[in-house]
Amino acid sequence: MKNIKVIYLAGGCFWGTEAYFKKLRGIAKTLVGYANGDSDETSYEIVARTDHAETVKIYYDFSRISLTEILLHYFRIINPKSINRQGNDMGRQYRTGIYWEEGDSESEEIVRDFIKYEEEKIGKVAVEISPLKNFVKAEDYHQDYLDKNPGGYCHVNLSRAEDPIIDDDRKFLEDKRAQLDDLSYNVMAKAGTERPFTSKLNDEYRRGIYVDKLSKKPLFASSDKFESGCGWPSFSRPIVSNYLDENVDRSFGMVRTEVRSLSSDSHLGHVFGDGPSDKGGLRYCINGAALEFIPYEEMDEKGYSDYKIFVK
Repeated sequence: MKNIKVIYLAGGCFWGTEAYFKKLRGIAKTLVGYANGDSDETSYEIVARTDHAETVKIYYDFSRISLTEILLHYFRIINPKSINRQGNDMGRQYRTGIYWEEGDSESEEIVRDFIKYEEEKIGKVAVEISPLKNFVKAEDYHQDYLDKNPGGYCHVNLSRAEDPIIDDDRKFLEDKRAQLDDLSYNVMAKAGTERPFTSKLNDEYRRGIYVDKLSKKPLFASSDKFESGCGWPSFSRPIVSNYLDENVDRSFGMVRTEVRSLSSDSHLGHVFGDGPSDKGGLRYCINGAALEFIPYEEMDEKGYSDYKIFVK
């Protein structure tokens, strides 16, 4: 499948872990099973004896959601310091773990960097990280269990999947006209377009983040910016999957996909399918007039410390 990568997450009972991740934008498919045990055969009845962990195999569209964002959600629903226990479930099969497929050095690097980031904040964690071994698909009745049994046990608060992944209480005035210069107002409030090659952000390649000029909500990371030659700042994906909205745009006799910022309900630009294939193939073509750049060195003082994990 195009743009699909996989990661394996052990987060206690796999029913709730799977149900949570199925709610996220960019998750293409899930499969529950048993991972990193002592043999290539096991079952629900003997999993404790084979030392496998209940695990969810997550297929995700990396042009829509990053592995970093997935891991932030994962740490939201687990107790990362609990050993062999999550919720009411106890035993080695309920240990936490993040596993990548053999040879997937990119995912390994992201996972290791993420664990380092978390341990700098909260101290040593008990989350097992390693290449995947001996993954066994779970019995059919475990697949999509909570869809089939809505009243089933779940140690995960599934409603949290709808909450912002990073707490951010920035507010902005509703009057866009009072806050924006003429060009930015024409772009953000009236879906206008700045002339190509006129924005200084088109040639900005320092480390940092690009925020909504009105709400100051982070929208894109420098890690995902690339030179497209189109004359507008171009990105391969949003910094967080649900910070943007997309709508069909039939103006000017064309059919395009408009990109809007949810936090300020403002037009940003359009997304096209002609981006670099190794980055997922998308090109978010964004008006610089709708953005403000925050250099990496200024992110702490301006209140964006929690977003530094997205900037490579």
